[in-house]
Amino acid sequence: MSWQEEYQRKLTTPEKAVKAVPSGDVVYVGTCTSVAYALTNALGERQEELEDVTLTCSQIINPVTALDNRKPGAIKLCSYFMGAQERPFMKTGMLDFTSVHLSQVDIFCRETMPSNVAFLEVSPPDENGYMNYGASGVALHTYIKRSAQKVIVEVNRQVPYVYGTENLIHVSEVDAIVESDIPLFERPSLPFSEEISTISDFLLDQIPDGACIQLGIGGVADAVGYGLKNKNDLGAHTELLTDSMMELMREGVITNARKSFMPGKSVACFSLGTRALYDFIDRNPDVYFMPFPMSNDCRVIAQNDNMISINTAMCVDLFGQVVADNIAGVQFSGTGGQLDFVRGAQMSRGGKSFIAITSSFVSKKSGRNSRIVSRLPLGAAVTTPRSDVQYVVTEYGCVNLKPLTMKQRAHALVGLAHPDYRAQLAEDARQMGLW
Repeated sequence: MSWQEEYQRKLTTPEKAVKAVPSGDVVYVGTCTSVAYALTNALGERQEELEDVTLTCSQIINPVTALDNRKPGAIKLCSYFMGAQERPFMKTGMLDFTSVHLSQVDIFCRETMPSNVAFLEVSPPDENGYMNYGASGVALHTYIKRSAQKVIVEVNRQVPYVYGTENLIHVSEVDAIVESDIPLFERPSLPFSEEISTISDFLLDQIPDGACIQLGIGGVADAVGYGLKNKNDLGAHTELLTDSMMELMREGVITNARKSFMPGKSVACFSLGTRALYDFIDRNPDVYFMPFPMSNDCRVIAQNDNMISINTAMCVDLFGQVVADNIAGVQFSGTGGQLDFVRGAQMSRGGKSFIAITSSFVSKKSGRNSRIVSRLPLGAAVTTPRSDVQYVVTEYGCVNLKPLTMKQRAHALVGLAHPDYRAQLAEDARQMGLW
């Protein structure tokens, strides 16, 4: 039987495919820009006849019927990195989450929440019958596939075909196939505030020509990315591939010519941006995707000389502890790969790690607040320990905390705080014996 014949034999509708999910099953539905939405919505329509089905996922962005809680208790959720749809679902009490470094996400797939059924969004098959995991799936779908007893793929015509490691699944390896034509979520770059532009300037001063960069998500990362256009021969080794990195590659700023690990290739795990980005990575030999446990391994990251890691946070206390995913007991995102790159960059020859934040933020409930705090809010979880943090940057400066004592750190961090909060922070530091 040819793969084309096997494809047609396994082809079915989403409604029929999800009949393979009984009550009590654990079903993986996707990650970020690689979510099997047609299958997930079809499963949501079966809520009335299901009990105790657990969906596993990360960063579901578009609304899905499976999370409308039409029948409380029918569908539960477990996420390793919270997204726009997971956060509201917390209110139902049917959500659980885990803390896992992305370099160890295979533990989540294999031990924490192994899936009985895997819904995998993929590209149309190539000439040999191999479908591609697409914009975000390479990050972990190979581990999901290994644990699942049933694999159902959603062949989406919008999914890019990306090159890399563990990036393919053959028609013969799946139990059922459905087809869809659902546009991938697009995230345009946001305008930069004056504070973010200033932070970007501090960071750009620290990035030499030939550096290898990792950027997180958000305004600071976008500002730095687009601000790098005056640099030369940069490399990219990152979790997230963004529109700014695409532009730097197009303009010949990111050449990867001076990379010591995989020269000539921009290495990434997943992508989130505009349609132009998804078209750019489609069959692009200059971009190489890897699963998280490979790309985020500190030992791999450190093979890139002059590795520059830039991430952000919700708050930093006077000891230098960084909170980036959980504030006051409320889970916002996930542990992610921040610590992987904080450590990997510092292990690199000439490498540097940065936590970049605006000094304050505005809350609808409480008005303006300081991101530099004397004590972490009750219930907050530390994402990056004080002993790992290197540079902290706000619009008021850039300081290397690594060689400083605790008292010196407190002085430095008060200096990075918004002027309106410095006096109180200094008084708090005195009471804590840090001033």
